[in-house]
Amino acid sequence: MYQVHERYMQRCLQLAKLAVGNVAPNPMVGAVLVHADMIIGEGYHQQYGGAHAEVNCINDALQNHPEKIAFSTLYVSLEPCAHYGKTPPCADLIIQHKIPEVIIGCRDSFEKVDGKGIEKLRKAGVKVTVGVMEADAVQLNKAFFTFHQSKRPYVILKWAETADGLIAGTGSNRLMISNEYSARVVHKWRSESAAIMVGANTASKDDPLLDNRYWFSPSPKKIIFDPHLKVSATLRLFNGNDVVIILNTQKDAVSKNIIYLKINKADMIQDAMHQLFSMEIQSVFVEGGQRLLQSFIDAEIWDEAFVITNKNLFAYNGLPSPALANHIKLNEQALIGDQLIHFKNKNNQFVNAATGLF
Repeated sequence: MYQVHERYMQRCLQLAKLAVGNVAPNPMVGAVLVHADMIIGEGYHQQYGGAHAEVNCINDALQNHPEKIAFSTLYVSLEPCAHYGKTPPCADLIIQHKIPEVIIGCRDSFEKVDGKGIEKLRKAGVKVTVGVMEADAVQLNKAFFTFHQSKRPYVILKWAETADGLIAGTGSNRLMISNEYSARVVHKWRSESAAIMVGANTASKDDPLLDNRYWFSPSPKKIIFDPHLKVSATLRLFNGNDVVIILNTQKDAVSKNIIYLKINKADMIQDAMHQLFSMEIQSVFVEGGQRLLQSFIDAEIWDEAFVITNKNLFAYNGLPSPALANHIKLNEQALIGDQLIHFKNKNNQFVNAATGLF
């Protein structure tokens, strides 16, 4: 029977992944309703503030099989909520439709849920099973769990380095290290995060757009770590109407589409994470420069790292790459001369499996 449960839970996880980049700070959740070994409804949480997976799943079943709902089993990758947020409690909806059994991937550690949905269902006489494909369900929402338990954004580090371990050359011109194929993979990674962060020097020297134009999904928020407010307002990332957050030690202010957030000089990385957590920015993709990346590593505030190495490029002189610590290598893949390596911080309990890099 457990293998049957796994088959339907796998479908829940497949559905949930369709929402990558669209539901944060909410979790990605998928649900399927099964009657007599046939799926009669399925759905997932598609957009932040929109209907939850259970709602979309039950509504789907109501279209064609309303008479079977009360004799079906609901599979859902994350514990149904039991509180009023932007939408009513999903546990109440399940009870309302008299669904007799619910199979759950993993418990929701968010304080407003955290077992309350399971308890409400059981008190109403619903048979509840928790922990089917639990590791995969947790892995899917690793940023969500880290955000709520560590009270900070999930932090992903990324840099490109030469074959001799340098992140930049000695000249004023930008050293192009990774190839055009790796660039597209990077934009995929960007699309999976709530925000992209760079330091003031990187912003000024490289003048990046900080978007994900080579991939499909909404662009992440833009963040500049600029303690002394050095960046020029003429940079390309200020063009348009995108909101730009500037972490600095000088002021709190809002000017058109720029949000200035003042951080503590004594503990800038930790305080920056506190500020971004209060803004419900669930995950941050840190792309440089070397000093900012190393600051996150030294502060032990990071969860994953992606390192791209151009195996054919030697700079001989320049800026050394950041030095990871407390890391575990998860995966490595080649991409037309570039080597993409995926690491995790060994202290993050929610990153529990190696996944494909692209």
